[in-house]
Amino acid sequence: MNAKIMTRLAVFAVAGSVLAGCATQQGTNTAVGTGVGAGTGAALGAIFGGGKGAAIGAGVGAAVGGVTGYNWEAIRNRMTGATKGTGTQITEQPDGSLKLNIPSSVTFDTSSYAIKPSFAPVLDQLVQTMQQNPEIVASVVGHTDSTGSAQYNQTLSVNRAQSVTGYLAQHGVAPQRLSATGMGPTQPIADNNTEAGRAANRRVEIYLRATAQHAPQ
Repeated sequence: MNAKIMTRLAVFAVAGSVLAGCATQQGTNTAVGTGVGAGTGAALGAIFGGGKGAAIGAGVGAAVGGVTGYNWEAIRNRMTGATKGTGTQITEQPDGSLKLNIPSSVTFDTSSYAIKPSFAPVLDQLVQTMQQNPEIVASVVGHTDSTGSAQYNQTLSVNRAQSVTGYLAQHGVAPQRLSATGMGPTQPIADNNTEAGRAANRRVEIYLRATAQHAPQ
């Protein structure tokens, strides 16, 4: 086996040991996630691209890995206070993100994408939270029930998601930290044959994720 391949395999082995070591400790914020991501990225980069590839891989891996192990407790507490009584569900996801599921009774009137007054305090708290935590980015996903045409609902869901990101941007969150997606009626969480089910399906989901680029050290 030639020296170059041996070197690349050695790098991969070192990265593997980094992964194993990180797996034995409970990290806070982005420390564990960044280390794991960087180690894996460096290994793959070295195998496929030599030394330069290792450096690039480490950078990409760190950005991805920054999600893992983030401590959401303070942010969850702030958002829980702002959403109290709204029916909003706040849950940590398997990928390390924090999901806010905000029901239609709070967000938008029927067939409208104008933000309701009851939604503004939630978004104002989110603006403040994101300004205080520059490592956080937000992905907004709009959903509808199945009433009406698929095309109409798809457009409505996109407009609603964009209304949310527009509000956040207008109140001080950098646009590059925001993304908006509309799913229309394609991801129901309840039975569209009942009014209660349709109400549950008309929702806005906001996913908060931590990135390693701006994470506190």
